[in-house]
Amino acid sequence: MAEEWFRVYSKGKVKKRSIITRRVEIKNLNKHFAKRKISGITHKDFQECLYQLFEQGYSFNTISGIKTTANMIFKYAIKNKYILDNPTTDSIIPVKMLTVAEIENKDQLVEEKYLDRVELINFFNVINVYGIYLDKEIFNLLAFSGFRSGELCALKWPDIDFEANHIRITKTLHAKSFIDYELTPPKTTSSIRVVPIDESIMLMLKELQQQSNNSYLQQKKLYKHYHDQNFVFRKPEGYPVHQKYILTRMQQLMKKTTIKKHATPNIFRHTYISMLAEAGVDLKTIMQRMGHRDEKITLGIYTHVTQKMQNNADQKLKKHFAEVLKMSVLQEL
Repeated sequence: MAEEWFRVYSKGKVKKRSIITRRVEIKNLNKHFAKRKISGITHKDFQECLYQLFEQGYSFNTISGIKTTANMIFKYAIKNKYILDNPTTDSIIPVKMLTVAEIENKDQLVEEKYLDRVELINFFNVINVYGIYLDKEIFNLLAFSGFRSGELCALKWPDIDFEANHIRITKTLHAKSFIDYELTPPKTTSSIRVVPIDESIMLMLKELQQQSNNSYLQQKKLYKHYHDQNFVFRKPEGYPVHQKYILTRMQQLMKKTTIKKHATPNIFRHTYISMLAEAGVDLKTIMQRMGHRDEKITLGIYTHVTQKMQNNADQKLKKHFAEVLKMSVLQEL
């Protein structure tokens, strides 16, 4: 039944990423129900499946996705008169309760998700010493734009407006190999956005464009099957840089820093949130810049940073008016 549903689903108007995700979720469902007749699967059976996934350590979002796929399969079965009832109806996804240690270390856990000012300086100092071609441009743009790696890899020169100092995000890159890739719409409709970029980063990109233009004809002659698609971050053969390459370069650079946090390129996205929050940008504007409609991590980092700013403000106020406070207390005594 899952295969029958999938054949119909995959031919509809769905993104390639969604098709890949549904296939993985079906694989998880088959671990529980592959040899069961669909008419014999009960509400109790499906709820037990959710409990087992939870006990196996799957995240809430992963289990939620599996439940969504199962719901679509069962609804398809009902529509085609194979079954009368949907076993996913009113099923509950287990939720992990926070431990005392997790509650008490909540601030520390949030701080692990982004780089602070000192760590950011440390990382870029390493790039200045050990960086290779495109390192400076890629990581500066990631840190000061909030782009996802796939969005950055998909950038083409017409996406960049050097006069207005902004970049338009309209696509993301999905890569299987060096030359096998696909450009698709971003993660969500809200991810299609125009992001203002600092003038210094734009100047850096302008210099990169000049370098690319200067090497273009030479590379086209050198590589018989040059891939001429005008990518901003491209390899000598013209193909776009992939997300895996960015991850590999970041891991290599991180080893040369003193940063202890486990970091992937996505940490720069979170770092950008913290910088905007510290600069006093409101939450709604930050969400728009990040291309989010509702994002728990964005809210968590924003709340954490603004709370720290509030605490610092209280300390500054206390220090600034220490003498006044002292006199007020003495007069009351």
